[in-house]
Amino acid sequence: MDRLEAMHVFVTVADLRGFAPAARKLRLSPSAVTRLIAALEEHLGARLLQRTTRQVTLTDVGTRYLERARRILADVEEADGSARDERNRPSGRLVVSAPVGFGRLHVGPVMTAYLKRYPEVACELRLSDHLVNLVEDAVDAAVRIGHLADSSLVARQVGQMRRIVVAAPGYLKRHGEPRTPQALLEHQTIQFGPTNWRFLVDNRDIEVTPSPRFISNSADAALQYAEAGGGATRVLAYQAAEGLKRGRLKIVLAKYEQPALPIHIVYPTSRLLSAKVRAFIDLVVETADWRFG
Repeated sequence: MDRLEAMHVFVTVADLRGFAPAARKLRLSPSAVTRLIAALEEHLGARLLQRTTRQVTLTDVGTRYLERARRILADVEEADGSARDERNRPSGRLVVSAPVGFGRLHVGPVMTAYLKRYPEVACELRLSDHLVNLVEDAVDAAVRIGHLADSSLVARQVGQMRRIVVAAPGYLKRHGEPRTPQALLEHQTIQFGPTNWRFLVDNRDIEVTPSPRFISNSADAALQYAEAGGGATRVLAYQAAEGLKRGRLKIVLAKYEQPALPIHIVYPTSRLLSAKVRAFIDLVVETADWRFG
């Protein structure tokens, strides 16, 4: 038994949740896939997969072995790739995921520059405010704003993002500027995102729960109403950047803001950091100012 081949077959079966789709992807017969998995289980003395007529699932041992097998295969692939071509030029297809607003305003321009610099690469930018599964959705890298949950992803921090409270200068002139987070309870507010607004007061985390006059799941709509004098709203700094630049909005309570959120590019540990992904990260660091702090 070729153990590396058996590991590769096992990982493919686990990813695709079936022997038949794994056989098709690997261009092997279903019986060959079955024999390799059986030989690997016999070698380990443990069952890795539970088979039923409808589905294939991992056992507890299989779940732990899958993570280690991914790392081993990635190390082997990286070693082979380095030996073949240390200076491999980016090529193929690059799929990047990003939040809708941030992706449109800030990731899109980087992709444009990337396509001009690397003509051998075709790119796809998928915009979604929901977290995607990079492995299942065949995404090479994702831009994420905020603290990352524990996962099997590798992360490279490429910027930071403040969460700010803003209001129109005209509104602040009429109603006065809130001097403390608690003062927001006496102001008209606009809710976008969490109902509780968190601040840092005397190095302590506090929450304020305003009673909003207007609620929206769109940052654009919340900011439009704020610019019209509707009250204060809390958004990510990039979302209010244009209004601040034009003087239509003003930041309040800046000294009470929580630490800026990190911006990361993440990619799966199970994949070799290919030249195309490495080049994308390097281009972000080189050309994009994602320090919204």
